[in-house]
Formats: sequence, structure tokens, C-alpha cells
Amino acid sequence: MELLTGSSTDQAPANPAATDDMLATQPVGYWCGLAQTAVTRHLRDAMAKVDVTQPQYWVLNRVNGGPAAPNREEVVAQLTHLADGPHEIARIVDQLLYREWLRIGDGQRLHLTEAGEAARVRLRELATEVRAVVHQGISDEEYVAALKVLRRMVANVEGDGTPGRPS
Repeated sequence: MELLTGSSTDQAPANPAATDDMLATQPVGYWCGLAQTAVTRHLRDAMAKVDVTQPQYWVLNRVNGGPAAPNREEVVAQLTHLADGPHEIARIVDQLLYREWLRIGDGQRLHLTEAGEAARVRLRELATEVRAVVHQGISDEEYVAALKVLRRMVANVEGDGTPGRPS
């Protein structure tokens, strides 16, 4: 593996107590994983207080969010990569049908019920409140810069056919 130009920083072991002057040596995977775990736990804990799961919120948003009402198979195909297993989203659809937040319409298409739409709106408000906590003390510019850096790192390791990049 060849060292990228302009980079001569050695990789140090992950250190949760690293000082600012040590951060350039820290492994990004460790810090991304830590952030992902903490943010997801915080969101899921907030949703648990209102007896909803994050995957249920995904399904409500997906059923609401397209130009045409999706069927079960489309929802499962679109959300399974986010789920904790290949059968979780299908089970969530069943839970939401039982809860009467979803209904099956013509052509086996899924639709939000009035109660389902009310839940989706409440959950969106909750997610917005959680986002405010997560983003406290972080400007939009800093947030955008952080995501751009992460997006570039993903492109660097996934490769895009550009010479000098992994493929």
C-alpha cells in the first residue's frame, strides 16, 4: 500500500482520551463507530420512551415518502440493508399493520392510516429534537465539513476508477 501524497501522519491506537494535538493520528473507523453507536443509542432510547423503534420510523417514512405507495416487498428491499437482519423489516410491516398505523390498499400497496401519519409526524418531531441535542455546539458549516470529509474517505477506500485510488 502506498502512502498518499501530503500525508505523513502515523496511525496511533485508538485513544478516547486523545488530546486535540493527537487527533490527526487517531483511527477514523474507531471514532465513526463510537459516534454511530452513541447517536443511534440516544435516538433509540428516545423512541423507546414512546414505544416505537427506529426501524418502525423508517417504514413509516418509506411508506409516506415515495411518489407511489410501495408494496411490502418494495419496503423490505429498500430498508433491509439498514436493519438488524433480513427478516426485521417484514416483521415491522406486520407490527405496523397490527397497530393499525398501516393498511393494505389496492394492488397490495401499503398506506399510512390516520393514526400512522400522526405517529410519523410525532416521530419526526422527536427525531428533530434528538438531532438538536446531537448537533449542540456544532454549526451547520462544521457539520457539512465533517460529512464531506467522511464522504471523501469512503470514496478513497471504495475506489472510483481514478488513478491512485484503490479499486
